[in-house]
Amino acid sequence: MITPATAPDTELNAKYNLKYVWAISLVAALGGLLFGYDWVVIGGAKPFFEKYFHLQSETLSGWANSCALLGCLLGSLISGGLSDRFGRKKLLIVSAALFAVSSVLTGWAPTFSWFVAWRLLGGVAIGMASNLSPMYIAEVAPAHMRGRLVSINQLTIVIGILAAQITNMLIAEKVPDGATAAMIAASWNGQYGWRWMFTAVAVPSLIFLFGAMMVPESPRWLVKNGRSDLARRVLLRISASLADQSLSDIENTIAASETRHVRFGDLLESKMIKILGIGIALAVLQQWSGINVIFNYAEEIYRKAGYGVSDVLFNIVITGAVNLVFTLIAICTVDRVGRRILMLLGCAGIGLSHILIGVAYTVGLKGLYVLVFTLCTIGCYGMSLAPVTWVLISEIFPNRIRGAAISIAVSSLWIACFILTFTFPILNKSLGPAKTFWMYAAACLLGFIFILTRVPETKGKTLEQIERDLVD
Repeated sequence: MITPATAPDTELNAKYNLKYVWAISLVAALGGLLFGYDWVVIGGAKPFFEKYFHLQSETLSGWANSCALLGCLLGSLISGGLSDRFGRKKLLIVSAALFAVSSVLTGWAPTFSWFVAWRLLGGVAIGMASNLSPMYIAEVAPAHMRGRLVSINQLTIVIGILAAQITNMLIAEKVPDGATAAMIAASWNGQYGWRWMFTAVAVPSLIFLFGAMMVPESPRWLVKNGRSDLARRVLLRISASLADQSLSDIENTIAASETRHVRFGDLLESKMIKILGIGIALAVLQQWSGINVIFNYAEEIYRKAGYGVSDVLFNIVITGAVNLVFTLIAICTVDRVGRRILMLLGCAGIGLSHILIGVAYTVGLKGLYVLVFTLCTIGCYGMSLAPVTWVLISEIFPNRIRGAAISIAVSSLWIACFILTFTFPILNKSLGPAKTFWMYAAACLLGFIFILTRVPETKGKTLEQIERDLVD
């Protein structure tokens, strides 16, 4: 929801249909829930499907865990252009359908090749949802609560992560400590348990599918495509008192851009490259902070710290719970404290926690020490880089290029994530866990410097105000 930059107090005093705003935002955020579940479920299923498919090398293990990221990259690349052409709503529906289909097919894949193929398809759904959900929410949210509402998308990602972790723990039968690979492969977990871990996501996928059919199209997309009458209807449902002002401000920024269709050359304009560079750097930082190795390789990290298989699954649930709590803290503070401060605190906290994890491995501290340090890492991430990166990426780009620019930024995120996920088993074997985590700490230091010197504060500003500040 947009108000003119000349009347910042008007929006705060306006009456909103907050039930409606929250409802459509939560439906869009279901894409985040499926993103989180589908992304992390593989961590709990890993010890079982690896034995089932006889994956015995670090390269195959890394490929199994990272192959979906190529689908994520493809999904994020195509969703920007397609959402600009066909609308945000239609692409949300497509991503929901892909989630439902790929989850079932992955769970019941007969061979490793088919497993990889269906994980790639699921990755396409993740890539689309990671673009569309925060972008859609940002385009319908009032400026003074946009940070909170976009952060809801991260909250649903975290809920999806926790749901996957709990589902994995509930489905998996207890595995005796010291069980051999053959025993695990022949167990119910090794034959069927891991399959149901993937299949379970089909239920929320169908809920998302039906919900996406009910939400309205983004008013900004409607204006951009010459359908101001329909945009006004959506804006009236959000706030009757501000609908006309909001519509006028959107139309003015679209008119100032001189075109409704995004060309690749538009992204190469000097002012646009600067903004695009900020978005790409933030996306890469979120991944190279190293947090996803804890989610995707938690079983390996905790096993090296001395935990058995059943204890590992329980520890993974604890990490999900901590992630949820600190994401709630971010939601409560992002529109009060601001984006920059949370990001700076997060980089510092994650970097320090990585250093402590490396020290623990170096001096031989195991068990509770490693668990506590990883929980500190996840807590710092949950209140900063996890939600705030998505908030910033969804709001710093101008209206006319938002879909394409977010697509490029999120594609960079998935490329960075693929590199991180694929290389961890190799780095862990060649350098050891201590030096590997210290590398991630160095990335956090560089991120801290970048945010301090390059990233603007955007809290409380309308999307049009942000555009004027960054482009004019």
